[in-house]
Amino acid sequence: MIPTKALLIPVKQLSNAKQRLSAHFSSEDRIALADALWQDFFEVVRATRGVDQIVVVSAEPRVLKRAKKLGWESLQEHQQKSESDSVDFASRWCQERGVAALLRMPVDLPLVEPADIESLFESLPKSPAAVLVPSRDGDGTNALLRTPPALFSSHFGPGSFALHVAEAQRCSAGVHVIRNQRIEIDVDELEDLEFLSTCDLRPNATRDWLLAHGFESGKYINGKDAGIRAASS
Repeated sequence: MIPTKALLIPVKQLSNAKQRLSAHFSSEDRIALADALWQDFFEVVRATRGVDQIVVVSAEPRVLKRAKKLGWESLQEHQQKSESDSVDFASRWCQERGVAALLRMPVDLPLVEPADIESLFESLPKSPAAVLVPSRDGDGTNALLRTPPALFSSHFGPGSFALHVAEAQRCSAGVHVIRNQRIEIDVDELEDLEFLSTCDLRPNATRDWLLAHGFESGKYINGKDAGIRAASS
């Protein structure tokens, strides 16, 4: 059976993950956080229904090994230039194999639930089209569903949401923007971790990491960062 709906999960090499937290945490701590995030996200994806295929693109051996064990497609990268390059490479691979609609989601979405992923496919307009969920600040793109998968090039990073909307419009594609509070929360800055510590997190590795690293009641209480408040919802 040709998969018509697929979920694409790009995973950065753990040694390069969460660089924006380097002023606050050691490399070992950042790797442990990245490790917790991808493992928790994989568990959410395992419980997701209505997706024909899961595709993981990464250069990280442990990530690829876990994906293969789950029966997912694993695309090994020998060099990671950027998330956009990784996603575009995998998107072309999927389109060549008959995937009609491809949803890219990052692994650092600690609040996302299976129903959130399922709902994006249910919202899919007629091709050509794009469904986008912005980040909480409206600047980034936390979910991007394209039909066909290689409809336009990716521009992940600062200002990506506006760039992706503009690309879709240049293709004369339908644009459907969805606001979803659970998908909008990603982890890049210290303030993101503080906000997470105020949320009702399910018992998982990310929650364990937060508790083990000094987050309590929305404050980071270790060292020079004491007293910084969580961002409002």
